Amino acid sequence: MSPARQSLRSMFRPDSALRRFLRRLRRPQVTSSAPSTGEPQIDFRCNICGSSNRTAQSALRRETPSCQRCGSTVRDRAMVHLLTSELLGCSVVLADLPPRRDLHGIGLSDSTTYAGPLAKKFTYTNTHFDIEPKLDIASVAPDLAACYDFIIASDVFEHVAPPVARAFSNARRLLKPGGVLVFSAPFLIDTETIEHFPELHDYRLIESAEGWRLENRTADGREQRFTDLVFHGGVGSTLEMRQFSRSGLERDFAAAGFSRMRVADEAYLAHGIFWPEPWSVPMVAYA
Repeated sequence: MSPARQSLRSMFRPDSALRRFLRRLRRPQVTSSAPSTGEPQIDFRCNICGSSNRTAQSALRRETPSCQRCGSTVRDRAMVHLLTSELLGCSVVLADLPPRRDLHGIGLSDSTTYAGPLAKKFTYTNTHFDIEPKLDIASVAPDLAACYDFIIASDVFEHVAPPVARAFSNARRLLKPGGVLVFSAPFLIDTETIEHFPELHDYRLIESAEGWRLENRTADGREQRFTDLVFHGGVGSTLEMRQFSRSGLERDFAAAGFSRMRVADEAYLAHGIFWPEPWSVPMVAYA
């Protein structure tokens, strides 16, 4: 661990009240067997709203709501699990956590499922590309450098206009020494990152009877037209600009100046976090 990270972790060391709270945490029973079907069942406590749940292990999917109270998905809970583990040294249920206003962070279009609860516990702002409070991760004001202990970017960077290297470099620039980027993006394993529009420069999205198309004028003046576009949950800023690969992401983090990164594919059944496949799992990058 670098001296800067050791120093920052010492700043995050819980006070005596929080240490007592952390010692009182009890991990619930996490597995059982359903007599009627024999399918493994998971008993978990949602680390966002604090509710107790039981569900079939097969129902724990990346994008499927699996908390009966708040509707959180595995991805939602994983973002919170990784954030609290990195900042506090262990995974904590937000509903139980005493406020830690000394820890400053931002989200990039974070899910409303956890954005509100995070704002109650940390000095945290959920930012957006097109509505206030705005932050374009591809173009960050210099005065924001080294302002944040953490950033959450969950399924955002695949929508950033090229070159995406700007977004990774800016995320690194925003973090304090020893800060963390909790990150997710859809990615494949045995391939390289595919840029759908590598020469994107002056472009617009147009809707027609045949569907949406993208028209682009390259930097050297050539006209391009693209159809069969992929959108994630809507149009506009949700256009898929690229398909990441795991090896490509590892290179992107290194090129941006992060000291290291890790693929956080471990299960944490106490909070209903389970990854049946090795792709599109979250990552943590360290400033």
